[in-house]
Amino acid sequence: MSVKFDNSIISRIQQATDIVDVISEHLSLAKKGKEMVGLCPFHADHKPSLNVNPAKQIFKCFACGAGGDVFKFVQLRENLGFADAVERLAQRAGIKLEPLRRRRKESDKPDADPKRVAQANAWAQKLWQNNLYHEQQGAKARKYIKQRQISVESAKEWGLGLALDGWDDLVRQAKAAGIPPKHLLDAGLVVSKDGGGVYDKFRNRLMFPISDVTGRLVGFGGRTLSEKEAKYMNSPATVLFDKSTCLYGLDKARHEIVSSGTAVVVEGYTDVIMAHQFGFRNVAATLGTSFTTGHARVLRRYAKRIILVFDSDTAGMEAANRALEVCLTERIDIKLAFVPEGKDPCQFLLESGQDAFGKVIAGAVDVMEFKWQRLIDGIGASDNLTDRRAAIEEYLRTVAVAIRSGRCDALTKGLIVHKLSEIIGLSGNQINRELSRLTAQLIRSDNFAVQNQKVVSTDLPDGLFARAQREILEVLLNEPKLFESVAAKVTVEDFDDKILREIAEVVFESLGKNEKASLKTLLSRLESVQAGSAIVDMAQAGAEKGNFKDRLEQALNVVADHIQDIAKSRMKSTLSDDDTESLRKINEILPRTNRRNPGMMPA
Repeated sequence: MSVKFDNSIISRIQQATDIVDVISEHLSLAKKGKEMVGLCPFHADHKPSLNVNPAKQIFKCFACGAGGDVFKFVQLRENLGFADAVERLAQRAGIKLEPLRRRRKESDKPDADPKRVAQANAWAQKLWQNNLYHEQQGAKARKYIKQRQISVESAKEWGLGLALDGWDDLVRQAKAAGIPPKHLLDAGLVVSKDGGGVYDKFRNRLMFPISDVTGRLVGFGGRTLSEKEAKYMNSPATVLFDKSTCLYGLDKARHEIVSSGTAVVVEGYTDVIMAHQFGFRNVAATLGTSFTTGHARVLRRYAKRIILVFDSDTAGMEAANRALEVCLTERIDIKLAFVPEGKDPCQFLLESGQDAFGKVIAGAVDVMEFKWQRLIDGIGASDNLTDRRAAIEEYLRTVAVAIRSGRCDALTKGLIVHKLSEIIGLSGNQINRELSRLTAQLIRSDNFAVQNQKVVSTDLPDGLFARAQREILEVLLNEPKLFESVAAKVTVEDFDDKILREIAEVVFESLGKNEKASLKTLLSRLESVQAGSAIVDMAQAGAEKGNFKDRLEQALNVVADHIQDIAKSRMKSTLSDDDTESLRKINEILPRTNRRNPGMMPA
């Protein structure tokens, strides 16, 4: 079901919402002249490509093509339709919405609705919180929380709850609340039975709500209280939740991460809660998975550097080794910290205190230092030629990634090659050749990845008529006073491309009412993100070309010719092939204009 809102409401939301503030909730922005720049979240951006213009209240990525206003950013970033993005920003601004009308589109699909999933999650959290603080039902879970030394204040701040030890507590409560089973299924809160019906996914577990960076509840983690089942269980993948990109606690840690420039990443829910309880407010955690490229790209939007904290046991060392290669590949300043004696951060904080954990963080080692020590340990731990070769190849791969990412300059590389030559007995030339081979391999891999990226760009049609349509819109976006001459010759129906027609509709409607058709206003009336990106491009292109009257005249001539061609074609279709006199009369009635290529005239 598609919802339409009155333009005045859209305008109120827009006035109450600053695009810089909204985008800053998703990534770190830096001032550059009159604009703000940051790493684009819509493609694998390695240098700031996203530009935000506070004066115009628009954004534009000059690498992948994404662009638009604050509504389009939220649509793209949170995978929402236009109406849902309006509702999200209205809620953020504290504005009550009144839908103008509802209509069903043929293209509407019965897929999971992100808004409904978020609502189901919020409802479940409230239910589980009530369970936790129920005098009898929550006693065991509250005792566990107390044993873990999680304070009452922390338990409430992090929204901890309790899923009861039963198969249908949540299902029954949802039925009583009028929540359809489909919404529960879409949110991953229940599981389908083979014979029909559903049952609770989380049972007898302490529940940890997981929010995205904006605070929207996207999923849950559950810690068993029985020790008979898997220790931890996460929500399955949903329209909102993907554990390879979600970080627990990032919504609460984001501001401190941006302020300090450093993100500290641990591995568990209680590690995060305890770190925050002890005053380390820039800590977040992966969700039972290895540190992934997705995690790195999310954190890179907020942090200048990342410190990964691991246990100092063998498993922790291996996890650190995998994680640092991800960070190097993503060109992130990365350091590694290890909690002594194989303890996790939660346990270490409780036993050793705030200062000791602070020293662990402060003592984080650089990637190359860690890898060098790993190489020395690997060579010394075995006389087996295969093992020693594997250790050397692993180290050289890391050096190659560091070179490719700009983390290893020529001087550092020379020192590494010299030291390595002394240890393994190969010449510097041999080592350099191997590094060149590995670096070239990485470049080929990067090129392949770039070719296969999902680029948020708009492919508008080409050809003389299509360019003329774009030219008309480019002119009107920059010189709206020329609308009267356009309206006398062209209608919205003459725009045959879907995206161009969507833009023409809002432009013609606004100018036809003698409204001040600013780019900001027009963007707020476009529902598709493709149209949003296209109108930003056209406004900029038109401004750069200038010479509006001459360009418009040429474009209108081309459109007129195209319309006449269609009319002739229709008239000809009603005539016989030998009716030459009629064909001659058609050409007399519909004379040709002097066609020129719009957009090609010198400015």
